[in-house]
Amino acid sequence: MGKFVVSTRKNGEFQFNLKAGNGQVILTSEGYATKANCLKGVDSVKKNAQVVARFEKKTSSNGKYFFNLKSTNGQIIGSSEMYESESGRNNGINSVKENAPSATTEE
Repeated sequence: MGKFVVSTRKNGEFQFNLKAGNGQVILTSEGYATKANCLKGVDSVKKNAQVVARFEKKTSSNGKYFFNLKSTNGQIIGSSEMYESESGRNNGINSVKENAPSATTEE
């Protein structure tokens, strides 16, 4: 089962990582000024991960593949790691869709 892990960055901001059951990070958030807003971001991922249109498939300047998960207002709420292939990226999206809705949260 997946889990959201909330942590504090060196600059004092809060962020979360969504980890798959095997412990691999599959989605990372931006930095948030408060823990409360970070936890709202977790809730937003849980809701938006079920909407295919919220996943934005991208290719980096060095040819690697990644995706962003966006909220209803178009803001990016999480980004993936870089993948070597489109199929790897698609597997990452599927992992977020499977893990996010029922993931627990660790603070």
